[in-house]
Amino acid sequence: MGKTVIFYRTDEGDCPIQDFLDSLPGKAAQKVAWVLSLIEDLEVVPTTYFKKLTGTEDIWECRIQFASNAYRVFCFLDEDAVVVLTHGIVKKTQKTPRQEIERAEAYKRNYLRRRLKQ
Repeated sequence: MGKTVIFYRTDEGDCPIQDFLDSLPGKAAQKVAWVLSLIEDLEVVPTTYFKKLTGTEDIWECRIQFASNAYRVFCFLDEDAVVVLTHGIVKKTQKTPRQEIERAEAYKRNYLRRRLKQ
């Protein structure tokens, strides 16, 4: 069995990943949805599509290639069964921008802090 994919929301109720997905052209959005379905359906997702970022607080990236664009959706695992999607970018450089990783880490800390309060 794969994992459950959920969208992170900020304290204010904003959903950065939804905003990103809404900004994508139709076919690119379909490809992102297909990769997310792999994560939900497969026990082991090929690293072509889902890879842990080294040197981070357990941040993962969903890797989507469509036409000449590389899309990255940042996420983290909540226990083992839930993948929390934080936000996405169109990747313009070889290296994943540090500030995007830090943003995902901040979202993760916020999510975990709120979850512990429940």
